[in-house]
Amino acid sequence: MSLLSFFSRPTMEQGLSRFRETPGAVLLDVRTREEYAGGFIPGSRNLPLQELAGSSKLPADRGTPLFVYCLSGGRSRQAAGLLRRMGYTEVVDLGGIHRYHGKVMK
Repeated sequence: MSLLSFFSRPTMEQGLSRFRETPGAVLLDVRTREEYAGGFIPGSRNLPLQELAGSSKLPADRGTPLFVYCLSGGRSRQAAGLLRRMGYTEVVDLGGIHRYHGKVMK
């Protein structure tokens, strides 16, 4: 893996397509509960970044594919790193919902 590929993200559309095609995958929104209530990507689960460490809401299987997003990409990058340090092996950082052009649920 090159250094550039380590820091690159799929586009939001590419990432969501991979999420939908991956059996057992989880779409995590790591924004605050208030931000999530304002609009979220259908099928996502809200688990704020501050609550990730030690959360019982995360899948027990560390091989579960996790697709992570936030508002602009900063928290999703932090969350992806934290999840990897916690032992999750299939983590995709989608970046921010501001790059999303699809339907939003409230």
